[in-house]
Order: sequence, then C-alpha cells, then structure tokens
Amino acid sequence: MPDVRNPSPEYLAFWRERHVCTLTTLRPDGTPHVVPVGVTYDPEAGLARVITSKSSRKVANILAAAPGEARVAVCQMHKARWATLEGVATIRTEQEDVDDAVRRYTERYERTPRPNPERVVIEIALNRALGRA
Repeated sequence: MPDVRNPSPEYLAFWRERHVCTLTTLRPDGTPHVVPVGVTYDPEAGLARVITSKSSRKVANILAAAPGEARVAVCQMHKARWATLEGVATIRTEQEDVDDAVRRYTERYERTPRPNPERVVIEIALNRALGRA
C-alpha cells in the first residue's frame, strides 16, 4: 500500500499526469455518488483538492455529513495503472484556498478553468492510498 505522505516516485508521477478522476461522496441516505472531476495531490500536506461549484451535489453531500465524518475517495486509472486516495473532506471557501487550488489544477491539467464566482474547494485530508502505478 502506498504511503500517502511519502509515495513512490512512480505513484506520484502518475498523479502528476493529466487524467480525469472520479470523486465518490456519500449521500445522506448512505448511497454513493460518483462523478468525474479533476484532482490535485499534495503529499507533503497530505491533501487532495477538487475545485467545484458550491451548489453541486458533491458539496451538499459533504456538508450533510457530521463534522469530520465526510469520508470520500478519489480515483484515477489508465490501462493497468490505477490509484485511489481516501480521506475526510472539508469545504474551503476562503479566496486564498480557492486561488491555490485553481493554480494547482491549472498546473496539472494544463488549462485554466473557466471563471466561476461560486467556486469552492473540496479539501481531502488523506489517510489511505491504494493502487498500482
């Protein structure tokens, strides 16, 4: 199992490549909600980040959970390689956090996301990494 804060060079390189990922959140009834997203991985901080609109279902699912209980997973795959990061999500609305997440997204995906005054950051405090990269 990869170390979230000290991944192998191959695992980290895979998370630096441009891949669409999935984010899985849990609805209030406990059923999974899986959507495609862009994800950035910051092993030094033990965080993954997703930018989105504050009115999205994924944000509502996270906010509906008790504090510290919004368990989520992000996953990406390409051919036989795959990687999953799991943790607890928090919604960040502070402009400096949003700007930092947009910068990271732009760097990984080599494109600037469209302007969105409703943008927030899903910040995932990571506690597990899985995969074969």
